[in-house]
Amino acid sequence: MSIYHQSKKAVVNTLIHLFLLAVAVTCIYPLLWMVASSFKTQGTIFSDISLIPRQFHFENYYLALTKGDFGRYFLNSVFYTVSAVLGIVFISSLAAYAFSRLRFPGRNIIFAVFIAAMMIPIPGSFVSLFVLLNKLHLRNTSLGYILCMINVGLATSIFLLKTFFDKMPRELEDAARIDGCSKLGIWWNVALPLSRPVLAVVVIFNALNVWNEYVLALIIFDSKHLMPLQRALMLFRGEFLTNYPLLMAGLTITALPIIVLYLFMQRYIVKGVASAGVFG
Repeated sequence: MSIYHQSKKAVVNTLIHLFLLAVAVTCIYPLLWMVASSFKTQGTIFSDISLIPRQFHFENYYLALTKGDFGRYFLNSVFYTVSAVLGIVFISSLAAYAFSRLRFPGRNIIFAVFIAAMMIPIPGSFVSLFVLLNKLHLRNTSLGYILCMINVGLATSIFLLKTFFDKMPRELEDAARIDGCSKLGIWWNVALPLSRPVLAVVVIFNALNVWNEYVLALIIFDSKHLMPLQRALMLFRGEFLTNYPLLMAGLTITALPIIVLYLFMQRYIVKGVASAGVFG
């Protein structure tokens, strides 16, 4: 390769990295400003625009956690997120494996219905969910909300997992059958371990969806003590005055679990994004 082409490639790579760095800064800066603002006071949050406060006010976090049963809301969100994600992983992995490997009447039609459901925006199903939960006497209950969130995440999760299972070598299943595995045994011992990268994508996607849900919770719940964490953030917004330091502390507490989950599963997510070519 000539010196000209080497120089051209170096310049192009430098420009690409500068562009990506600029995008990263624009994405990370609001998060850093949020964390920095959570340590400031109501009087300095807008006058002191630095990312390192002159004085750290850790009491904002204590007040955020103790004001208005914020801890109860936090535990509610943890419970709803864990329950819904476990339900989605269990049901979608079984359904995706059945769609991929089993032959039964109407298989393609049923799968097409699931795919069509992906085109319906979540608010478009609020009325039907409200009516259904009322008839089943599940409105204003934790079970009703969890079942709704499982329903919301199934279509996309089944699609992702079926795409992976379709490319899984059948020789692996044949070897498992020789060892005496049933269909459920193959799903548990072969399909699920191999699909961990895709499962990581499913977990992160649905955890974000459940953790950040607010409107559906307002529709389903009447009791405030059943509300998820996003409802608690409204406590820091008054009719005429918003307590921004407490709001930023609450937002930081809200964002932290998802950030930790993403960092913990990052390597699986990268593999999951590229999983379409794993067995190709």
